[in-house]
Amino acid sequence: MVVDQLHEDEVSRLFQALADATRRDIVARVLVADHSVSRLAEQYAMSFAAVQKHVAVLERASLVTKEKRGREQIVRGEVDGVQTARRLLDDYERIWRQRVGRIEDILAEDEDRN
Repeated sequence: MVVDQLHEDEVSRLFQALADATRRDIVARVLVADHSVSRLAEQYAMSFAAVQKHVAVLERASLVTKEKRGREQIVRGEVDGVQTARRLLDDYERIWRQRVGRIEDILAEDEDRN
């Protein structure tokens, strides 16, 4: 399970990064095509510095990478980071489904006794 393979801090960084709507939108944009931080900043009603901070949070969560090209910082989506988030959610769903299955078994046992 991916849950067991990642350190708790990594899982927290990943979900905290995805908890913000602007950061989710940035990830969606840079998965489609690379963008400079300047170009991203044009898309939001916030300062350039605020967008830089959002990108830094995403970078720490391994959801994006930044590359310096000339005077610009180019942001690229990291598919591996997104796949890690998907696998984590799949693991949590599997855990939940197992629990539901156990509850169904208990209820079936109770019906058999009656």
